[in-house]
Amino acid sequence: MQTKFKIFSGSSHPKLAKEIAKHLKTTPGKITLSNFSCGEKYVALGETIRGKEVFIVQTCRDQHVNEDYMELFLMCNAAKLSFASKVHVILPHFGYARQDKIHIPREPISAKLMADLLVASGADHVMTVQLHTDQAQGFFNVPVDNLNAKKAFANYFQKKKLKDIVVVSPDAGGAKNAKSFADQLGATIAILHKTRPEHNKSQVTHVVGDVKNKTCIVYDDMIDTGGSVIHAKEALIKGGANKDVYLCATHAIFSNGASDRLKKAKFKEVVVTNSVPVEKKRLFPGLHQISLAPLLADVIENVAHQESVSKLFF
Repeated sequence: MQTKFKIFSGSSHPKLAKEIAKHLKTTPGKITLSNFSCGEKYVALGETIRGKEVFIVQTCRDQHVNEDYMELFLMCNAAKLSFASKVHVILPHFGYARQDKIHIPREPISAKLMADLLVASGADHVMTVQLHTDQAQGFFNVPVDNLNAKKAFANYFQKKKLKDIVVVSPDAGGAKNAKSFADQLGATIAILHKTRPEHNKSQVTHVVGDVKNKTCIVYDDMIDTGGSVIHAKEALIKGGANKDVYLCATHAIFSNGASDRLKKAKFKEVVVTNSVPVEKKRLFPGLHQISLAPLLADVIENVAHQESVSKLFF
């Protein structure tokens, strides 16, 4: 009996696509992905999808964001022109998400533009994991499922049976997510006041909350260069926190030597998801990855059978 849906993988994260397919007891569809000599992307679906729901797995990697998006646009368009009944995009890390408003005059709102391009290319539905800001869902003219890995993170830390836990948000913007995560752990929260003198640089000015003699878990949506979270650890230690500071983040971007800096920072443990593939050369002792495959497979199953997705989280 043929399934009513088909999964296709872009070149950004085939391992995750295979894991998802395995959970669903299927295999990713045949697809040709290549480049012309001039650098243009080429995409061709290798099997019929007429009348089927198509799920396209693609993410945005460090230094490959633009290529990954272009390939995704072409895959969506190919599926749409091949009479897919619906095109669902599974984009664990939504690139350009931080460019969600105008900070200085004459800037674009790049996150909105990416949303428009996804819809224009043929996406009927987008599933992503922990957008930089929840309100970015409003940039899309199609349904968006903004998933999160908080339950998986909470299960992981609960098994450690840590005591006197404080979940720390590296800035005021992440306070809501930190509070939600802290509630799952039965912990308190602290918030760091942070300023950004320029892109990818930050300074922690003070700690709001009691961290003295506490076990701190710094919780963020992503680790890019690692500067913010490393400064967060320094501020927490200075504020009297236990020397064993944990770092937990959904997206492990690890750009511009972040892995080396995190290794030197000596967090007790750095816990991330596999929303973005981490190259072998960027792995380091104390890094632990939690797979999103079981969660995404359950979401696909529920969407394909028109069942609730929210019940997987609440």
